[in-house]
Amino acid sequence: MHSSYRGAEEWRKLGMPLTTGSNEACKMYDAIVTQYVGWYDDDNLGGMEGTLDKLKAADPDFVMGQVAANGLEILGTGRNIRVDEDLRRDVERMVSLSKSTPNITAREVKHVQALEHWAKGFTEKACRLWEDIVCEHPLDVLALKMAHDTYFYTGKCMENRDSIARVLPHWEPTMPLYGYIIGMHSFGLEETNLYAEAETAARAALSINPRDAWGTHTLCHVMEMTGKQEQGILMLEKTQSYWETCGMLACHNFWHWALYFIELGDYESAISIFDDEVSVRAAGSGSMLDMVDVSSLLFRLQMEGVDVGDRWEKVYDVYKDHLHDHVLVFNDVHILFACLNAKKESAAKELMESIKNFVKEGCGDNKDVTATVGEKMMEAFVAYNAGDFASAVDLMNPVIYKVIDIGGSHAQRDVFNIFLIQAAIKSPKKEHHQLARNLLNARKLWKPKAPMTDRLMAKVMEHHAD
Repeated sequence: MHSSYRGAEEWRKLGMPLTTGSNEACKMYDAIVTQYVGWYDDDNLGGMEGTLDKLKAADPDFVMGQVAANGLEILGTGRNIRVDEDLRRDVERMVSLSKSTPNITAREVKHVQALEHWAKGFTEKACRLWEDIVCEHPLDVLALKMAHDTYFYTGKCMENRDSIARVLPHWEPTMPLYGYIIGMHSFGLEETNLYAEAETAARAALSINPRDAWGTHTLCHVMEMTGKQEQGILMLEKTQSYWETCGMLACHNFWHWALYFIELGDYESAISIFDDEVSVRAAGSGSMLDMVDVSSLLFRLQMEGVDVGDRWEKVYDVYKDHLHDHVLVFNDVHILFACLNAKKESAAKELMESIKNFVKEGCGDNKDVTATVGEKMMEAFVAYNAGDFASAVDLMNPVIYKVIDIGGSHAQRDVFNIFLIQAAIKSPKKEHHQLARNLLNARKLWKPKAPMTDRLMAKVMEHHAD
């Protein structure tokens, strides 16, 4: 059964023995890791959910099975142990098993410790442990992938790139998942502005496996950041049948597709993608990555002057149970978008009060970033929503170059650059009008072919010839 996945002997030969008496558990562990790295569901196993069920059934006390299940929850859903009792119990059980399982390996214990740190909000400590693991076991793809995703979520561009680069010489083209490792590396190259190298790596990954949605995702970023909107649209159209099979990332690639249309001023096409794909997929998955995409697209369209109707209501309905999570301030900002634009004033107030309380009483890396950057950003959006554009500028401008600390990619964080420009244009202060011009000049430098920049420059010149 499940002959394509690696059993206990294969893991032992790789130097990464799994502490379980069940060969089936070893195979299901490989199956869940493979699907996680590829962002897809293996329908033969009932997808990731079915695979986890089979993994737990094969050995309910298998520590690495617990690591895989809890890791996917913590990194993927936005759940956290501060407010989620069930998740807290799951994490505590994982930790307890790691201490009571006979002959458990040091590598497996480090996996548990890393996730425990992440669950408590200490993402940097988690990444250091994963890096320790891959230093000794460079083929440990779960450690590689969890570190890679965490670096993405927390805006650590150099770490994202180098974590893969350090182990690449140990990987051979004949090894399972090799193509995905190249795809992961391509994204780190893109996020450190090595666009030509990133495109080369992404295309190499896709030549090995055209269904590598993360490799396609890198190309989306390269074309976004270099102003190749038409090329990006054509690329996604031609390859849709491949990357669309990766349900965990398809929504995000559709988000990129809509971004191209917004840049080009084709709002009708962007809204169509939002309605037909992004919002539907996000509502179905409940994934924070997908929900952030929904919020980001609507806010960008709204800033462009598009009437988005009652779409914010549905976004808020999904977000309303996450007001007190504070897993990543990047998520919190997008939750605030929904509260403000759905006109849920009491929810927006509740969120802001919760943020202030988190800054005072919370702990972890996200608490520090919220205190230094996130809270001011969120106050800027509250001011903007109230029509106080000058205050919005004064709050956002001092932290705009620290926004990278809240996480996400350059393309995702661009919404904050656009926001500052829009607020500066709308502000009654003359110095803010000049700031808008200066920001647009800088934007033109790093993204030469950007119709949105030209539209905004025309807007500021038309309304503020002072």
